[in-house]
Amino acid sequence: MRKSTFEAPAWFTNSTLHMVVIGLFAFILYANTLGHEYALDDSIVITENDFTMKGFSGIGDIMRYDTFRGFFKVEGKDKLVSGGRYRPFTLVMFATGIGMWGKTPLVNHLVNILLYAGIGVMIYLWLMALLGKRKEYGYGWFIALATALLFVAHPVHTECVANIKGRDEIMALLGSIVAAYFMLKSHQSPKGVDTKYILFACVAFLIAIFSKENTITFLGVIPLMFYVFTKLDLVQSIAKTSPLLIPAAIFILVRWQVIGLGFGGEAPRELMNNPYIKIVGNNYVDFSSGEKLATIFFTLLKYIQLQFVPHPLTHDYYPRHIDIMTFANWQVILSVIAHLGLLVYGLLQAAKKKLIGFGILYYIGTLFIVSNLVFAVGTNMAERFLFMPSVGFCFVIAVLLHQVFAKLNVEKKFRFAQYRIPLMVVGTVTLLFGVMTMVRNPVWFNNMSLFVNDADISVNSAKLQNSVGGELVTKSVEEKNETKRLAMINKAVGHLNRAIKIHPNYKNAYLLLGNAHNYLKQYEKSISYYEHALSLDGNYADAQNNLAITYRSAGRYYGEEKNDLNKSLSYLQKAEQANPNDLETIRLLGVVYGISGQTDRAISYFTKVTTLQPNSAAAWLNLGNAYGQSGDTQKAEALRQKAISLDPNVLNQK
Repeated sequence: MRKSTFEAPAWFTNSTLHMVVIGLFAFILYANTLGHEYALDDSIVITENDFTMKGFSGIGDIMRYDTFRGFFKVEGKDKLVSGGRYRPFTLVMFATGIGMWGKTPLVNHLVNILLYAGIGVMIYLWLMALLGKRKEYGYGWFIALATALLFVAHPVHTECVANIKGRDEIMALLGSIVAAYFMLKSHQSPKGVDTKYILFACVAFLIAIFSKENTITFLGVIPLMFYVFTKLDLVQSIAKTSPLLIPAAIFILVRWQVIGLGFGGEAPRELMNNPYIKIVGNNYVDFSSGEKLATIFFTLLKYIQLQFVPHPLTHDYYPRHIDIMTFANWQVILSVIAHLGLLVYGLLQAAKKKLIGFGILYYIGTLFIVSNLVFAVGTNMAERFLFMPSVGFCFVIAVLLHQVFAKLNVEKKFRFAQYRIPLMVVGTVTLLFGVMTMVRNPVWFNNMSLFVNDADISVNSAKLQNSVGGELVTKSVEEKNETKRLAMINKAVGHLNRAIKIHPNYKNAYLLLGNAHNYLKQYEKSISYYEHALSLDGNYADAQNNLAITYRSAGRYYGEEKNDLNKSLSYLQKAEQANPNDLETIRLLGVVYGISGQTDRAISYFTKVTTLQPNSAAAWLNLGNAYGQSGDTQKAEALRQKAISLDPNVLNQK
């Protein structure tokens, strides 16, 4: 074989330096997330997950139930997405963190950054091992370094790194690449098969697949790796991968025992958990086969666009940010042609053991499982779904840069000079992507910053318009400035009205509109929204509870501020009917009956208050005053003395 005459500066062939640069670069890019709070789905896996918040003692429950069970608390709701979710490993990590350092998000953000930096380094090590024979010609070094830098810098990854919940994506990819690396190291061992490397690979794969199910795609990636990068044929490549079937089988068995075997199942009949239904005549109707397939291919084209031009980014692609598509749309046709072309070209190139074939098939294969073509994933698309596939994209770009400039090399000699322009291109794109990443990160500071920013991008997402409305309503309660508080609530109402315009049967949006109008003291509107929510779901507990509270609030408002006793009494009676044992409702009814001169009824209600709250001095005083109003002065005085014995200052309280 002709000996390479390739010469290059020492830094270009210094693997240690490359890994340090990749790791530090990843850390620098995401260092501005260290002060961030919890955001978005962090509540599902950490802050509002009963199992996680128990710390070490919650690990058993994490392993025994669906991933969402600790958040939803009740059986059934944890399977809102068809097939359920079983990803216990990262929840165990979070529970361990709660046990060790508490609820602080700082350490969790730091862990995400360090693990992400680890992915960048592992991509480099993996590719260096794959491209070992090509290093002597220079492009092995270039492709490995370029792929790792492009991946680390890519802004589309901010969701997985800046959002702590993205740990599942991080661990799945990290474990998968580690598994691929050690399987390759075992094959490259002088022994032919090195058991310790296979063991390391199986452990890594087990961690990855217990972090997220899309790890299973590496059972296709790894034999493809053996076929393209070694002298093994297809059958031998598959056989080489067979040890990883053991951790895969363990996962499937455990998952089956916990939540069932099926990864599919019947899709939910609610738009926020099934984007491929539409409302026709106030009923949910499935997309036609053509509409569903066209919409999926449209999203696949959007994924390619986000890889090349990651702007604008948003965390929310729920209906109808992605609209209902048909094959009359030119972008759908372009996507079909592009993806079929890529698939055929990738297969042909991989059959010839070409690098670009590996990269294309890696991208298509790892994206396929979250494309909705086979398994329902609960949303049209998400940037986090590009986390694993983008390794293939970055690899293809690095390979193409090498090939283009290699063909422009007239001398056909292996010189470092031919990599100067490709390195400048990679450096420029990496710098641009890095700046975009650092600018995007602060958006993930907390729910308010994330929702407000992305609501202007995903203007047609019912879920996001609902989310930002809900967050504004919640935060308005804490606002001391009345003008600002009212402005926040009115802004929330605008977003919530937008949500129900997109999704007319969105019960949570109606609930939040009820809450907003309650805070605005527009009780009639508030009640009508709660009633509408209940018309959509008669068992909607939040709407039932809030409706009762609003009846009570309206009763107090019309009695104390409007002096309209009839209207006050009407609302309070409805509040009592909705919640017969609510103390404040019972007390207010006693007050209204007392003021209106119906002393017997006032005594009845105040007596009930003292029964439910026997140690309340105010309750006994109210009952005493009611008896005094009825003319029973002896009884009244006795009850007042009882009140004073419980609280000597009760007569001075307003």
